[in-house]
Amino acid sequence: MRIDILTVLPEMFQSPLNCSILKRAQDKGLVTFAIHNLRDYTTNKHRKVDDYPFGGEAGMVMQIEPIDRCITALKAERDYDEVIFTSPDGETFSQPMANQMSMLNNIIILCGHYKGIDYRIREHFITREISVGDYVLTGGEIPAIAISDAIVRLIPGAIGDEQSALSDSFQDNLLAPPVYTRPADYNGWRVPDVLLSGHQAKIDAWRHEQALERTRRLRPDLLK
Repeated sequence: MRIDILTVLPEMFQSPLNCSILKRAQDKGLVTFAIHNLRDYTTNKHRKVDDYPFGGEAGMVMQIEPIDRCITALKAERDYDEVIFTSPDGETFSQPMANQMSMLNNIIILCGHYKGIDYRIREHFITREISVGDYVLTGGEIPAIAISDAIVRLIPGAIGDEQSALSDSFQDNLLAPPVYTRPADYNGWRVPDVLLSGHQAKIDAWRHEQALERTRRLRPDLLK
C-alpha cells in the first residue's frame, strides 16, 4: 500500500510515522508513506498556499492551485483508489471503514487547514471526506495520522499476531471484553476464575457476555 499525504505541516509526520507498528510495516515493505509539502507546489514567491475568502468571511482558505498541481502530478505517476479529505463535516471514521480501506493499494489524504479549502477541490478531486469526530482541530494532520494508523495495522503482517486485530473493539460492533495478565492475584484483586480454568468454550462465552455487557453500558448506540 502507498499513502500520499498532502499537508502544509510535513514536520508533524516525522515522529508518528517512524514509531511502533507504522515503522515496522514500512520496514517490511507493507506500506510506503510519501509526505508532500503543498508549499512546494505553489507559484507564489512567498510560498503562500492560502488567501482571503470571497464574500468577506473571517479566516483564510487553502487555494486550489497548489492542491491541483500536487494531485495532478501524483495521478500522472499511478492510479489512486481514494482521494480523501479530512474534514469535520465528513463521514465519521469507523472500524468497518478502516477494514475496507486496508485492502486498497494507493490512497491520497489531503489535510485541511485554516478556515478550509476552496470548495472546488472537494467538487472535482475528492472521492471521500472523513471526520474523526464532532470537534474541530487546527488541521487535518492528526486525523490523517489516526486514519493511517487504523488502516496500516490491519494489513496482514503489520502486527505480530494478526488474530489480535480481529478481536479489537468495534470489529463486531461490540467493545472488547476485559483483559488480564500475571499475577493472577494482586493485593487480593483476583483475575476471574473462568480465565484460569483452561476451558476454552467457557472462556469464549464469558468474553462474549462481557463484551455485550460493556457495550450495553458504555456504548448502547453500537447495538442498534
